[in-house]
Amino acid sequence: MMLVLSTAAFAQTTLGVDVYNRYVWRGTDFGNAASLQPYIETSIAGFTFGAWSAWAINGAPGGNENDLYLSRDVGPVSLTLTDYFFPGYDGSDDIFDIDNHIIEVSGGFELGPVSALLASNVSGDDDNSSYVELSYAMLTLGMGNGFYTVKDDPDFNLVSVALSATRDIYTVSYILNPEQKTSFLVFGFSL
Repeated sequence: MMLVLSTAAFAQTTLGVDVYNRYVWRGTDFGNAASLQPYIETSIAGFTFGAWSAWAINGAPGGNENDLYLSRDVGPVSLTLTDYFFPGYDGSDDIFDIDNHIIEVSGGFELGPVSALLASNVSGDDDNSSYVELSYAMLTLGMGNGFYTVKDDPDFNLVSVALSATRDIYTVSYILNPEQKTSFLVFGFSL
């Protein structure tokens, strides 16, 4: 159940929480645990400002994330600036060559069942990794380089093939990452 609050005739605030059996983002598992993902978002004068986070239920620091974003829709295109913050990450585990803050600029396009996303890290990621995602109905393909790949590869590789379905408050996704040779069945619901 999503709660929508109107603070004025031109402003709207949405808040809620999603619960997933694990946090898998762009083909990579973060935290290897169930995840609580609260969010709050306010839209004012054509701009949307929000905060989203993921917290591993078992307390594993690799599954914790706290993001801020600002977006603006321009016709069917959405432009977004995101600050990904990984609390507790000190960069010492060599899994990713990143700081605990990554700034990403992205552009998304949606037209009916077709959508596309192009995202690039502009700060906090030594590889300046990029990610491209194409979706049609229930199928999503994602390609990335740098930290999205196993060896921080500068070449784009297929890192996510997902088949997803949603019914009422429930979502199920089968996600395959050919780059990491892993797959996940992710189940979640929204409150």
